[in-house]
Amino acid sequence: MSKPLVICSTILIETSPQSLPLGAACIASALKNSPLTKDSVEVKLTDVSKENSSYKSSENKTKYLFDSLIGQEKPSFFMASVYVWNRKELEELALYIKEKFPDCITMAGGPEVTANPESFHSFDYLTTGPGEWSVPELVSSLLKGETEGLTKITRSLNLQERVQVISSPYLDGTLDPSKYGGALWELARGCPFKCSYCFESKGESKISYFPMERIKAELELFAQKKIPQVFVLDPTYNADKKRAVEILNLIAKKTPDTFYYFEARAEFIDRELAKAFTKIPCALQFGLQSADENVLRLVHRGLNKKVFTKNISILNQEGVVFGFDLIYGLPGDTFKGFKQSMDFALGLYPNNLETFCLSVLPGTVLFDEAEKLNLHYETETPYHVLYTDKYSKEDLKLSSELSAGCTIFYNLGRAVPWFMSFANFFRERPHGFIQSFVKWYAKEFGKSILTNTFSSDDDYLQVQKLQLSFLKALCNEKNRNNVYKVLEDIVILNGAFSVNASTGKSQKVSLKYHPDDLLSEYAFDPDFFVKNARPYKCSVLIDRGDYRLVKN
Repeated sequence: MSKPLVICSTILIETSPQSLPLGAACIASALKNSPLTKDSVEVKLTDVSKENSSYKSSENKTKYLFDSLIGQEKPSFFMASVYVWNRKELEELALYIKEKFPDCITMAGGPEVTANPESFHSFDYLTTGPGEWSVPELVSSLLKGETEGLTKITRSLNLQERVQVISSPYLDGTLDPSKYGGALWELARGCPFKCSYCFESKGESKISYFPMERIKAELELFAQKKIPQVFVLDPTYNADKKRAVEILNLIAKKTPDTFYYFEARAEFIDRELAKAFTKIPCALQFGLQSADENVLRLVHRGLNKKVFTKNISILNQEGVVFGFDLIYGLPGDTFKGFKQSMDFALGLYPNNLETFCLSVLPGTVLFDEAEKLNLHYETETPYHVLYTDKYSKEDLKLSSELSAGCTIFYNLGRAVPWFMSFANFFRERPHGFIQSFVKWYAKEFGKSILTNTFSSDDDYLQVQKLQLSFLKALCNEKNRNNVYKVLEDIVILNGAFSVNASTGKSQKVSLKYHPDDLLSEYAFDPDFFVKNARPYKCSVLIDRGDYRLVKN
């Protein structure tokens, strides 16, 4: 007789190594390993991406999800991992499953359920918080018919003290990272900070670390499978510097060719740690959120700009790749303040600047304080702020356009080596330079930049054409056509270096000036460059971070 089947499932927001079903996999792994369920159920992990072309084109998306996630199986239990981006679809799927299999018990967990379980009506049972213990207990009770005392909502106890024995979905084969081209790697749970907009604001303030034995074993698995990139899920990776350096040394030893992405706090950066990051291929992301200390104070977050700037300069000196996050629409902030935050951030030469509209997420302190802080927001996902007492709807729209402009021109356009020097040359503040691009785009194409479809590094050459068209128009407008060819060469040459560094693929480009001149400090002053550098038509092959002249 076959065992009851538990399908643990989710809908992914995109198809990328950053988007894999880790939450659902953790529950599936717990069910496989818990003494309560390991011998009594069969467990299957399924997922589907919203970027799947078949999903996008399907007329009946609920049926498509059913066929993809359930298929010919007849599950006894369906466990959904619910997030902001998939709530509506999973609720509709749960109802559809009950139509097809009335005896199937549907359950849901995840951030959306934890935030506001009372708002869910499509599932039989709901579990809040970490579910590695509560889900096996619930399934075991239901299998035994021990329903007396069970409620629709199970509120999980915090697992911080049990984190040492949570099973790894990678090590037990539940989740194969090679299928997704990368891994999400959980090193710890809990966060010592209480930022109001984050789910962690009500979470465990004590950090509990997974054991080093598990971390070493997972690294060995990543090495065996030749995983190309790993996104580290630890909101404050460098909170414990000694442990952070130890893990970096392990990474350098076991997976020297894998690229790692870390979230870190700038106030904990020092020279020793910066040097340790240079030993592996990696990038750091810092949640700046705003450069206004008064705004950050309203969301229970601190910032010492002097310390922040000093520590980021250490990363620049050591050659560590890093980026920043900014949020627009924060309580107390204004459009002017957001632009000033962009200027501060871009002035520190980040590799990327990610900008987001504030989401007032249920289950956060910000959600509880929204009325007091004059926040008006969407009542359904993604819960974006609509306006505040200081941030009008029109200002939010302008911010979203500026955000899109930054993503295209700066991030996807790989503009970091030349952006600030070009902005200074045209006597623009950093945000003003991007704003000029946004306005040019609207005039040139007769539509808002928000309609653009650029979304990945694969779009780089198309973005570069936009950059060059904009720069040509700006030179014409400013009566500076004499420097355009220099600017064009700088964009093309630096872009080729960047693509070669990120992809490993050699790049061949045609230039009007010698690369030695274009890469010198004189290129930061286009006027001086034009007066003193001789034109030199050439073709350049860029490979492994170096270049040589080649025949056309």
